[in-house]
Amino acid sequence: MPESPDWIENLPIRTGQAGYRASAPRQLLSLRAGAPSRLRLVALSFLMLLVELALIRWSASENVRLAYLTNFVLLASFLGIGVGFLRSRARRELFAWAPLALALLVAFVLAFPVRLVTLSGPHQLQGRFGWAPLPPWISLAVIFGLTVVIMAGIGESMARTFARFEPLEAYRLDILGGIVGIVVFSALAFLWMPPVVWGLIAAVTFALLLPRRPRWRLTTALCALGGVVLALAAQSLASHHHWSPYYKVTASPLPNEQGALKVWANNIPHQTAYPVERLRQNQPFYFFPYRHVDTASLDDVLVIGAGTGNDVAVALSQGAKHIDAVEIDPVLLDIGRKYHPNQPYSDPHVSVHVTDGRAFLHQTSHHYDLILFALPDSLTLLAGQSNLRLENYLLTSEALRAARDRLKPIGTFAMYNYYEPFLLDRFAGTLKTLYGSAPCAEIGTPMGGRSQAVLTVARAGPARDCASPWRGQSLQPASDNHPFPYQVTHQIPAFYGWILGLVLVASVLVVRVAGGPLRDMARYADLAFMGAAFLLLETKNVVQYALLFGTTWFVNSLVFAGVLLSVLAAIEVARRVPMPRPAVLYGYLLVALAVAWLVPQSALLQLPALPRFAVATLVAFTPIFLANLVFAQRFKAVGSSTTAFAANLLGAIVGGVLEYAAMVTGYRFLLVVIAVLYGLAFVTGYRHLMVRRA
Repeated sequence: MPESPDWIENLPIRTGQAGYRASAPRQLLSLRAGAPSRLRLVALSFLMLLVELALIRWSASENVRLAYLTNFVLLASFLGIGVGFLRSRARRELFAWAPLALALLVAFVLAFPVRLVTLSGPHQLQGRFGWAPLPPWISLAVIFGLTVVIMAGIGESMARTFARFEPLEAYRLDILGGIVGIVVFSALAFLWMPPVVWGLIAAVTFALLLPRRPRWRLTTALCALGGVVLALAAQSLASHHHWSPYYKVTASPLPNEQGALKVWANNIPHQTAYPVERLRQNQPFYFFPYRHVDTASLDDVLVIGAGTGNDVAVALSQGAKHIDAVEIDPVLLDIGRKYHPNQPYSDPHVSVHVTDGRAFLHQTSHHYDLILFALPDSLTLLAGQSNLRLENYLLTSEALRAARDRLKPIGTFAMYNYYEPFLLDRFAGTLKTLYGSAPCAEIGTPMGGRSQAVLTVARAGPARDCASPWRGQSLQPASDNHPFPYQVTHQIPAFYGWILGLVLVASVLVVRVAGGPLRDMARYADLAFMGAAFLLLETKNVVQYALLFGTTWFVNSLVFAGVLLSVLAAIEVARRVPMPRPAVLYGYLLVALAVAWLVPQSALLQLPALPRFAVATLVAFTPIFLANLVFAQRFKAVGSSTTAFAANLLGAIVGGVLEYAAMVTGYRFLLVVIAVLYGLAFVTGYRHLMVRRA
């Protein structure tokens, strides 16, 4: 099963590092083009982040191929912003054409969606009206190209305003706009707002920022924005679409099945809510775990991945006296409450918890007779620059050990899904190691190279009444450092390698055409290395907090807000406090990275919540703060802030590609890569810093 990708699971921060020039004290706070306005710069930064996030999340909800290319749109956004900054001195502005490119992208994605309809056969993917989808090299190339044009238009307008300010003042205003963007998009996620609301906010911001002349171009841009809002309204207001903080959820009655409800997530079949008696007939694997427990003594049951309620309804039918139902997506729970034929969430014996399953295991002190990992398959990613799906940390050996520790002495654990053969062996082997006996492996209906399978194991020895103990070959388990259970081996899949290589080649060509000879940016090579290092540092923090506090959208929002606030704090210190010489700052940064390397995440997991948060924040955000002090010292006196910022963003593209190295090395090793990149930044930029100090 390939790694797949949402909004906050796709949430990027433009990699730290940009700038502007102090304006006159009586400057007008105008948004109009040409005004040297702080407010305009903040608004442009807000618009850039909002459009970036919306494109990442929305495009993946319509084209399933983007579910397996985790940061494809993110890299296109970085490239576009960089190109916009390189074009900031061009005579013809792109900004007024960005709405038209946005309208074309929305029309293209809606006209040529890609849906997964089956796991087997030659026609697994379909386009609109059941037609064959466009070839990936066409659909992905168009999405990538239009994203670059959109972000280049916004980036160019931002760069023109950017050049009116001193670098650190500009950087500060950029971060303030980013903070506003995070707050707004987090609020939209909390309220389950559909894309039409995102589009409306972006359209209004665009309209306020657009140049008023020539009139025909303004009219064209406004008409394009109106078309975007209308198209998104037609999609968003469909009664069967629901927009959770993670993905587009489509729910509709199943034809010829009384009371059944089919649920899709981002155009991928996800769940079907059936009455219990129907489940007994056509999906009996739901009942397999209860063959191996004393149903008369099922006092406490934990269901992780409760979804729309099938597993909870079955547990109630088997006599469970109390059930803790854990589900990360509030929209799936809401659909289950309203439409599941057995109404399991209305039962007084059920307690519902909207949180991450791994986080719940660490937070609860309760012990259970039966724990179920119930089809935990999220179909979406934690973050745009991360290869982690929401459930990855739930399927590591450490997580399965945490579940074992929450069992009563005679408790039972079961996990089930549609497993490929290697996945079945990986999880079964992990359970055998943890429990000391082979799990009971009950295989159901095969589907597209996978099999329905239930793995059941008892804490106190072999599962009772087991006629089919597992006898496969153990594979290396997924771990918290290498949380990629869906990889057969520790390597980057060839498909990813080809796509990432093409992205890099396209980036070099586009930058050469838009910005002229690459040697013009050579003097900012250190800023490019900083951009790559900072993106990796940010990614490392995202996945670390996902492990320590859960993979929920709210935790991720707090992490990204924390990153921006750390950057803002570094800017304010750099503007007001004399800085030590560069070698000293780089030394502090490398020490902070070494401390982050030495502090084991397993030790942090053992701490209570508040001390864990305090220590994790200190370990994670100290390098970010110091990295931005380093950046601020270098960026403060660059000759061309726009070219320097472009180099930094283009370096971030390299960082986005390097993040895939974690699939080979694990996430902890990224700290070594980050240290090497900052070392290269020091070597290539030291002479600039020395000249400035002299």
